[in-house]
Amino acid sequence: MIDLQDNGNGIITIDSGYMRPKLASIHLILENDRVAFVDTGTNDSYKNSMRALENLGLDETAVDFLLLTHIHLDHAGGAGKMMKAYPNARLVVHPRGVRHMIDPSKLIAGVEAVYGAEYVQKHYGEILPVEENRIIAATDGHEITLSGRKLRFLDTPGHARHHNSILDSRTRGIFTGDIFGLAYTELNVSGRQFLFPTSSPSQFDPQAMKDSITRLLGLNPPELFLTHFGRLNDVAKNGRELLRRLEDMTNLALAERYSGTGRHELIKSSLTKYLIAELRAHSCNLSEHELIDILDGDIELNTQGLEIWLDTDKNQVFANIQ
Repeated sequence: MIDLQDNGNGIITIDSGYMRPKLASIHLILENDRVAFVDTGTNDSYKNSMRALENLGLDETAVDFLLLTHIHLDHAGGAGKMMKAYPNARLVVHPRGVRHMIDPSKLIAGVEAVYGAEYVQKHYGEILPVEENRIIAATDGHEITLSGRKLRFLDTPGHARHHNSILDSRTRGIFTGDIFGLAYTELNVSGRQFLFPTSSPSQFDPQAMKDSITRLLGLNPPELFLTHFGRLNDVAKNGRELLRRLEDMTNLALAERYSGTGRHELIKSSLTKYLIAELRAHSCNLSEHELIDILDGDIELNTQGLEIWLDTDKNQVFANIQ
């Protein structure tokens, strides 16, 4: 059975079916029976996108746009398949992502280099290209109109240089992809969400992330819609916590900058202890084993991203994060 969350105002959160329940979402925007999907998930997510349309009494011809926050495969791996399935759709993506949608070979090779070809085939399948004439390159401030409803793209680097957030003119809500962190539902306590940054490889830039988060907070959105996972409320408070954790995580990495061959495990261990301590302060009573089971994949990716950042020539001491 498909997991749908109707957020009101024509915004529906759909579990994309990636890896485990409520790890990643697709968002459906509905306006006068016309549809835009924010992110596509993987090829397997197509089934849930179609079921969501069927629940609304719509078919594949109702989809006008596929809007990508960025081109990481858990967000965009299903774009080619969905573009073939939805004949009226245009794909809207950051300019830096356009060539990878037309020819995904380098994107696939990059993921295979980290995880291996078998992993990529198992979790993502065949990544299909998208015809160039169906792609819109969304620069900062670019607007599209979904049956009169304006959606504005905001260039928000920090997690990746090809990252956009999307501002909904009707609700002033923003679809944030990964730039505003992760908030897994298993970590909720009495309705309070636990938000932490994602510094996954290979383009993590903490200063750019801080600037992007600050930019979004400056728009005073009443709610945000995360890919991982769903609607985020109490935006101002969560934003302050996210910025603090971004600073803390970066400083943990800087403390191990010159630790040599054991640096990866030192950073990973520090990051694990830090997040568990933060969750205890959040009053989360899951066991340490349960927490590590939920967070281990993200901790590993965050450690890799922090290490790549430490090793870049552009790295500057993160003294001005506050």
